[in-house]
Amino acid sequence: MKVLLVSAVALIDTDGRILLARRPEGKSMAGLWEFPGGKVEPGETPEHALIRELHEELGIDTWSSCLAPLSFASHSYEDFHLLMPLFACRKWQGIPTPREGQTLKWVHARDLRDYPMPPADLPLIPILRDWL
Repeated sequence: MKVLLVSAVALIDTDGRILLARRPEGKSMAGLWEFPGGKVEPGETPEHALIRELHEELGIDTWSSCLAPLSFASHSYEDFHLLMPLFACRKWQGIPTPREGQTLKWVHARDLRDYPMPPADLPLIPILRDWL
């Protein structure tokens, strides 16, 4: 089974809320909420993939020194296995703006369960709740 490496981030604002992005129509798992991020390309570290994806998807800039490893997800889907490191980030430049048709929402950790997420993301919720 193919292993897919995807990097994700819990962007945390000054009120302790986490940014979720809703997958747009036409993408797999459309309508589900997820942590921003994306595939790690060949030759990239998970941190550099996140920096690139945050710029492309949300128009914000951050730095490796601002990405703290928090946890990871390991989940088998039907045709691939997802390995997804989750970083926490409290410092970035710019205002997160949806650039790829996604919907954005700032959510308190205690309310994350109110948002339908892909199966791989669900085990990360209690970790974020306990950490925040």
